[in-house]
Amino acid sequence: MNGLRNKVQLIGHLGNDAEIKNFDGGKKLANFTLATNEVYKNEKGEKVIETQWHRLVAWGKKAEIIEDYTSKGKEIAIEGKLTHRTYKDKSGEKRYATEVLVTQVLLLGK
Repeated sequence: MNGLRNKVQLIGHLGNDAEIKNFDGGKKLANFTLATNEVYKNEKGEKVIETQWHRLVAWGKKAEIIEDYTSKGKEIAIEGKLTHRTYKDKSGEKRYATEVLVTQVLLLGK
């Protein structure tokens, strides 16, 4: 059951081309967004589509897969874990970010 403590599984479409950073030693980092849709009918019987945006981070081989085989709009499935971090923006303000650290990538669609 320990593997279920912090696990995220998402299927969605890339909101943009991944931002790739290369580090010494050949290590890669991919930052990208994923849109997931929830479809339901409201109390009037009208179809409603709600889109949620997720910030994702992939390292190493997973970043290479994202760089080489995906682009904006591509459907993918990911598995990962939620992470939280703080940073200072350009004006020195403390900011918070919640991201999914990708551990598995599955390419879907065409």
